[in-house]
Amino acid sequence: MTEYEVELVWEGAEKADREANIATREDETVLEAAERADLGLPFGCRIGHCGSCTGRLLTGDLEHARRPLALKDRHLDDGYVLLCIAEPRADCRIRVGVDVQRELVSNPWK
Repeated sequence: MTEYEVELVWEGAEKADREANIATREDETVLEAAERADLGLPFGCRIGHCGSCTGRLLTGDLEHARRPLALKDRHLDDGYVLLCIAEPRADCRIRVGVDVQRELVSNPWK
């Protein structure tokens, strides 16, 4: 079975900058692999509808196992991915954490 190395990168105000590497099987989502490695990532629905698990692909390749309904085409074009349904197809580097999801939603109270 093919395995890929996935580097998870936390940046911003949420946590001090840090990184973690996980091994992900071809049929496993990034979220499942992170949980297997005891790494906490935000998530909600686990089916690509809520967007809580949004990450941003920095390098590499992955596919969504189903249509990512929480992301608009422009978000996909900008490299945003849903980690609950994203399966790596190459070694990847992904920015993760709640700060990434916040980039997609404008705050009317600012």
